[in-house]
Amino acid sequence: MMPTNDILALGLGLMGPWKIVDQHLDLDKEPHELHIRVEADRGATYPCPECGKPCKAHDFKEFTWRHLNFFQHHCYLTAAVPRVKCEKHGYPRVQVPWARKGSRFTLLFEQVAMMLVREMPVLGAARMMAITDRSLWRVVHHYVSQAMESLDLSDLEAVGLDETASKRGHNYVTVFIDLDRPTKPVIFAIPGRGKACLKAFKAHLRQHGGHAEKVAEVVCDMSNAFMTAVGEHFKNAAITVDWFHVVSLFTNALDEVRRSERRPASFPRSLCWAVLKGRETGKTDAQTQALLELENSGFATATAYRLKELLRWIRAADTPQAAKWRTTHFIRHAEEQIGDNPLLNPVRTSLNTLKEYAERITRRWLSGHTNARLEGLNGLFQAARARARGYRNEKTFITMIYLIAAPIGHILGTSKA
Repeated sequence: MMPTNDILALGLGLMGPWKIVDQHLDLDKEPHELHIRVEADRGATYPCPECGKPCKAHDFKEFTWRHLNFFQHHCYLTAAVPRVKCEKHGYPRVQVPWARKGSRFTLLFEQVAMMLVREMPVLGAARMMAITDRSLWRVVHHYVSQAMESLDLSDLEAVGLDETASKRGHNYVTVFIDLDRPTKPVIFAIPGRGKACLKAFKAHLRQHGGHAEKVAEVVCDMSNAFMTAVGEHFKNAAITVDWFHVVSLFTNALDEVRRSERRPASFPRSLCWAVLKGRETGKTDAQTQALLELENSGFATATAYRLKELLRWIRAADTPQAAKWRTTHFIRHAEEQIGDNPLLNPVRTSLNTLKEYAERITRRWLSGHTNARLEGLNGLFQAARARARGYRNEKTFITMIYLIAAPIGHILGTSKA
């Protein structure tokens, strides 16, 4: 029969000169604790962590690491770790094979922790593993940052970017994706939104082997800050305004008109969600009836709704030329419908924006790229934020964005996505 210490050493993956010299179960603690002591043979030599040369120990300091539970018992590993005397590098502390430098958890414990946080909120995973969420976040930050450092962006040619809310109020994180990557496309995220984000992304691209001159297309919304920054930092890139943002622009205008007209018109409650949904989206009977009544009315909200739905006519164009022709006629028709009605000023503003960016919007018919995937990912990011009841700060939110959607599957020993 294999001795108990040998079984535990096998489970820990210990190799010479390290060996288990003692183990005991503390039944006075709740939960019970299994303590394992590891030592090296007297007179053993250790590789210098800088050059790998075998060196003698200079002195020792005791450290303890949390390991995976042994059945239902918490498990701790303790060892006196030496500093070695290296002729070239002085007295560096030896790196033990069961834990990374600076961590108080074993590598196996951290691997399981990383698997858990991919499937559940960090706070829940921390409670399951009986550690603090701050301790677990330090582990997550380390592995995600390490994996992101190895990104290779040398082939990047098409970029999509959009902001996602990091917390309530005007707090945002701008997310960048590789539009040619079939899965896990997020390659960068940064707090804030605007020109500074594009400048930071250019620096990030350069650090990872990419070249701003190779970026041929950027897909984004109609933010002047984004447009200007793309022109400054990615001079060879064509800018495509994603169709999603056009629809969003007119939908928001419609909602403004509805709210300004709501009180004097006494709209039913069901109309709010009904007008924000597309025609093909499922609706309740009350919403369907409210829409029917609205479309047959003379309210400004009805005009705004009909114009928003007429965008589908542009979207259905088969060619860029057809899209340009339909956009021109849509704008002319919309201006006639709006007239001088002050309630429709939000729609008038949206029309002016459509005019300004019409050429970049119709590029969508030339490009095979859209930000639809990024919009879908935003839903995942916000769902994760809701499950976690928010993140402590933007750094933790960005780390979770990377964990969800960046090509860093190899941090768990799997291949890159």
